[in-house]
Amino acid sequence: MSFSPGPSGPPGGTSIQEQRDRWERKRSRTARELVQTEQRYCQQLELVTTYFVEILKAKGTLKQDIREGIFSSIKAILSVNRSLLVHLENGYFGRGFEQMCPHLHHYNIYVDNIYDASRVLGIQLKKNKAFRRFKKLQEARPEFNNHNLEDLLQLPVQRIDQYKHFLQDLAANTSPDNPEFQQLSRAVTAVDEVSQRIQNNARRHDNHLQLCRVQKLLKGRKTKVSAAGRWYIREGWLKVVPAKGADATPKMFFLFSDMLLQAKRCSPLQFTNKDKFIGQHAFPLQDCTVEKVFGHTRSQGGLLSLTFPKAKLLLMSCNQEDLNDWYQSLSSAIRKLQCKQTVVHQRDDELCRRPLRSAADSHNTPSSSRKRNMVSSDPTEHAQKPPVECEGSAPKRMKQCDAPQQSSAEESSSSCVIL
Repeated sequence: MSFSPGPSGPPGGTSIQEQRDRWERKRSRTARELVQTEQRYCQQLELVTTYFVEILKAKGTLKQDIREGIFSSIKAILSVNRSLLVHLENGYFGRGFEQMCPHLHHYNIYVDNIYDASRVLGIQLKKNKAFRRFKKLQEARPEFNNHNLEDLLQLPVQRIDQYKHFLQDLAANTSPDNPEFQQLSRAVTAVDEVSQRIQNNARRHDNHLQLCRVQKLLKGRKTKVSAAGRWYIREGWLKVVPAKGADATPKMFFLFSDMLLQAKRCSPLQFTNKDKFIGQHAFPLQDCTVEKVFGHTRSQGGLLSLTFPKAKLLLMSCNQEDLNDWYQSLSSAIRKLQCKQTVVHQRDDELCRRPLRSAADSHNTPSSSRKRNMVSSDPTEHAQKPPVECEGSAPKRMKQCDAPQQSSAEESSSSCVIL
């Protein structure tokens, strides 16, 4: 992305100097707003550290691990932003952010912990009466201006997105000849990485909530939905067309990144479970193929044919839009899963490949060569390794595809039949 200002106006229009004056006015407005919001931001962080972190530490109302679980690296963030504010107030925007960027790891720690912090805070508010009373008293102070602790803890996460827009505007209205242009451009890249981290964390958190919701919809604990690397995609009712011409029966289907779960509604006579489902079959998508079948519903909807290694499903919907969405979702999930499996198999083949050695080395150390070959030629050794999560890295996405194999093993012990 280029942040250099665009060309000057049409021939005979505004002069280059007038164009530069406009850039300077825009830059001044952005700079002024950045300084004002940074001052307010630091004041709010000081409220949290002064009236919560320090006092709770002195009173001993919360244990150290609980305090760290709630407030994480907020004190370190305040220290970094105080230094940034000094540079901004003196007009050194490029230098200020350049010195701030090496300390963005404090923000990484904070945003990675924000969902756990909310959970720990909620638990303490329910169980710790002294902390609940203390929080209420502190929030009643006039300095807080009717803000509660939950809102203030979200500020560092929100501030990163604000920095991103401020920096982009500053860089866009700074001449490439200005020494600050390169500093601001590098700061945009560094802050954008933290912003992407926040978005990825939000997606993972939303996915976790969806998996927990589906798990609660299923009766009992035998059908396991949560698994490493599994993503929720969609759910809905489809009719299963039997092979022998019997009536099609509606079933609830839950589509995940590695499997299709078929379930039926619990009996209405079971009052406590009337809104729940019973898992029937878990179909792994790894070796699945999906095709559209037309001409069986008089142009109202259609059928999908799913072929698995040990089973075949014929699913019908009378809603053409819903059927198309199911087809797209299934095709995309299968394609992504098979692509990940292909990459992992290629890597395993490379690890298992016999190393090239000279004839002399092979003659001198035959036993050690055989041992190395025996160790490296066992493909199960690599397949059994759990996925390693490296934030935002390509190996993470590759190794997460091992999760379907693990989840299938878990499902084999459940009430669902894996086909």
